[in-house]
Amino acid sequence: MRRAKTGSLIAEVVRRGRSVLGPAIGLFILSYFAYHVVHGDRGLLAWHVLDQKATEARAELAEVRARREVLEHRVRLLHRETLDPDLLDESVRRALGYGRPDEIIIKTSQRQP
Repeated sequence: MRRAKTGSLIAEVVRRGRSVLGPAIGLFILSYFAYHVVHGDRGLLAWHVLDQKATEARAELAEVRARREVLEHRVRLLHRETLDPDLLDESVRRALGYGRPDEIIIKTSQRQP
């Protein structure tokens, strides 16, 4: 009699185990993909970091373009047709380190052109 109960108990565990096994595997697979959607190399967190880097790069690009425009304007002023004598004089003095004897030079913090 004891053997019959043990056999039916094992059969019941196996039967219930089969009915739970499919949903458990499905839940595991769903959890795996959900985790990688958020934390994976191409997940939501990686997308957010990439978006921040793109925003920083756009800001840096705007800054570099602004500096380039200033430099291009200064170069245009040095062309023969549109030569600005004051800018030429300033550039020569800065490059050679010269000044006139009657000038008073006041040094300030160095700035970028």
